[in-house]
Amino acid sequence: MGKRSDFERIEKDFYATIDDRAVKHLLPHIQDIISYVEPCCGEMHLVNMLKRLAPHLQCYEYSDIDNGQDALKIDKEYLLGADAIITNPPWSRPILHQMIMHFKDLAPTWLLFDADWMHTKQAIPYLKYCTDIVSVGRLIWIEGTKTSGKDNCVWFRFDRKSDGITFHPKLF
Repeated sequence: MGKRSDFERIEKDFYATIDDRAVKHLLPHIQDIISYVEPCCGEMHLVNMLKRLAPHLQCYEYSDIDNGQDALKIDKEYLLGADAIITNPPWSRPILHQMIMHFKDLAPTWLLFDADWMHTKQAIPYLKYCTDIVSVGRLIWIEGTKTSGKDNCVWFRFDRKSDGITFHPKLF
């Protein structure tokens, strides 16, 4: 999955959010969200983790390309009035960048991906829509392993209305 390994990438960047630390670091920053949608749900790991760790949240809709719903084609109707989009999207840059631009116009959006992205030239056009960065650290992505990936991860919050970025360092 990472740039420092020679492992073959999993098809469609399907790296499930199986590590509770991903959500635990996000929780303090989504207390005002009541409802969300998950357009890259895979096998429901993130949805189920949020249900367990943030019972105040209601998932109004979830889907995945493997279930016939292209996340780049969702619209306001798909949101069903949800407050936010929360997902672990594919990290492939062309797809990721399209998702940032599409989702930010629909609802405030929390995306989980590698922290290094923000330090690259390719991030510049998208960072103007970033409002928050929540540091998570290295996560476990492969079930049955105890080894974390080699890339630090963060939650990026994107919104068409941004007054700058607030960085939330990893506190625990």
